Amino acid sequence: MSVFSLILALVLPCLAEGVPKEAKEPLHKESAVIPEMARLAKVFAGDWNTVEIVQHGSPVPNGEGRRGIVHARLTGGGTALVSEGHSVGIVGGDLQWLITIWWDPHTNFYRFLTCFRTPTDAGCELRGTARWNGDTFVNDYEEVINGKRIKAQDVWTDITPNSHTLTESRDVGNGVMKPYVVSHNTRQ
Repeated sequence: MSVFSLILALVLPCLAEGVPKEAKEPLHKESAVIPEMARLAKVFAGDWNTVEIVQHGSPVPNGEGRRGIVHARLTGGGTALVSEGHSVGIVGGDLQWLITIWWDPHTNFYRFLTCFRTPTDAGCELRGTARWNGDTFVNDYEEVINGKRIKAQDVWTDITPNSHTLTESRDVGNGVMKPYVVSHNTRQ
């Protein structure tokens, strides 16, 4: 018997016995998910079609916004919601993204990590803090645009089991928020 075979014969049974029962079961059973993540998953988990109807602060003619798909799911034992998407359009071009949202019990806010890729740019960043404001989900953050730091906000409204609207707004001065991108999402 080789040394490798001997190690496998001795270690594998120990490993099988040493794995707690709960680790063998699904990691994100509904009862195990913290309430803040369960609420988020109830609204956003699943497969979605997305249509952007406004871009860069100006209305987009019908048929010229981005259209795409989004897949969102709980991961990490129910500790994070991961959303992956891809949309394409004549006006907006090609956009791919990965967004991870988790609950921070120390601050009582959700945290965001966003990664975007366009034909000319790619990168990831921590992107603000979010909270529920009644039935609306709000993420406040800052963006650097043309070398200037401005306030921005993503707001999810009109939330139903089969749809929601995401509006990204930017501060255009004196605290006035102007829609930059509006996306309507419908469950597949």
